[in-house]
Amino acid sequence: MAEGEYRIERDSMGELRVPASALYGVQTQRAVDNFPVSGLGMPRPFIRALGLIKAACARANQELAGLDPAIAGAIAAAAEEVARGDHDSHFPVDVFQTGSGTSSNMNANEVIARLASERAGQTVHPNDHVNMGQSSNDVVPTAIHVSAALEVHERLLPALRALAESIENRADELAGVTKTGRTHLMDAMPVTLGQELSGWAAQVRNGIARLESTQPRLHALAQGGTAVGTGINADRGLGEKVCRLLQKETGIAFTPAANRFEALSSQDAAVELSGQMRTVAVSLMKIANDLRWMNSGPLAGLGEIALPALQPGSSIMPGKVNPVIPESVAMVCAQVIGNDATVTVAGQSGNFQLNVMLPVVAYNVLQSAGLLANAAEILGEKAVAGFTVNEDRLREALDLNPILVTALNAVIGYEQGAKVAKTAYQEGRPVKDVAREMTDLTEEDLNRLLDPKDLTEGGIRR
Repeated sequence: MAEGEYRIERDSMGELRVPASALYGVQTQRAVDNFPVSGLGMPRPFIRALGLIKAACARANQELAGLDPAIAGAIAAAAEEVARGDHDSHFPVDVFQTGSGTSSNMNANEVIARLASERAGQTVHPNDHVNMGQSSNDVVPTAIHVSAALEVHERLLPALRALAESIENRADELAGVTKTGRTHLMDAMPVTLGQELSGWAAQVRNGIARLESTQPRLHALAQGGTAVGTGINADRGLGEKVCRLLQKETGIAFTPAANRFEALSSQDAAVELSGQMRTVAVSLMKIANDLRWMNSGPLAGLGEIALPALQPGSSIMPGKVNPVIPESVAMVCAQVIGNDATVTVAGQSGNFQLNVMLPVVAYNVLQSAGLLANAAEILGEKAVAGFTVNEDRLREALDLNPILVTALNAVIGYEQGAKVAKTAYQEGRPVKDVAREMTDLTEEDLNRLLDPKDLTEGGIRR
């Protein structure tokens, strides 16, 4: 940087040049210089959470520890600007930084201190004032929980509920449409499209329940534990007060962690949440692949449905249209499953009193939540809600399905049924026609026993 483009700042390690326009200070600049790793900054939801936490701590410290009201008010106002995203360009620290996230915590402290100093007309210190009663070791775990809780509450759960509702609406609409079921990708007994879709809806609803079951542990915060969990240098009431202030701001019932040593040294709640999101990803992958198979063709594949045509599918084959939304969703699911592997490894890195892979936990958990929310939204709106059904194709395949003979097992036995099925398959004829020739069953019996719609209701018909 040319002179005039930077300012000189000092810390306990000496002097360093910092960009003149930067709101951050020397410790952030050291992190920028030390970690030119990925170009990936900490996620917006994490920065939002840092701002919310710093504002809550300032207000709590004014009440509990006598922080000057003018300074506390200026810190809170500046921190709220950070939470809103007004200063995101001043958070340049790479995800792959110090494992405690100290660099990101100091980034927030320095930005807020500079803004608060301008607002208050006096010096606000990043450590003594903004970081009062705090440590990176409790702020960053708290920010992981707060940011993840907000992403799940505000984005992921609403998106999954909307997807489940979309699937359920189509299931009701298609309850009377019967098709060939498939196991091992081979023809099996009939199901209705409504039944098939009800399975998808149940997967999504179960995923919602799994995420909801994780929330009590996600809502428990480490704040107040400071350096090692003992709460050194913090008022004993700080953690509880911060939780109440955060609940008032967000509407989420945050509580102090029952054991702050666990809250600092482990990331088990984040690992649990990541695992639940991995399960949701597995469910969405299944649904996306079912849609791709059902849409395949339209001539040489199953051709049971037609997904909405959203864009040309080939740069060389005119008229080709691909199942782009299920493909996009499947890639999201692969990414989320990979993210969970990273979070799992990171969760094992709690050595004694501190986990030292906190930034990468935050990045991957928040990316998974955001990706799944977006994927659920587009899957419901651009695939499930708009596909059309090729009922003629379904009916044709069902009429020739030799596995319908299963319904005759209780009357003619398995061995005779196998002979009927093989003959029907070899000759390309309906089971009903072959069974009429190879058994003593009457036309009335066959119509009753082999009605595809009745077969979707289970039970034995004699």
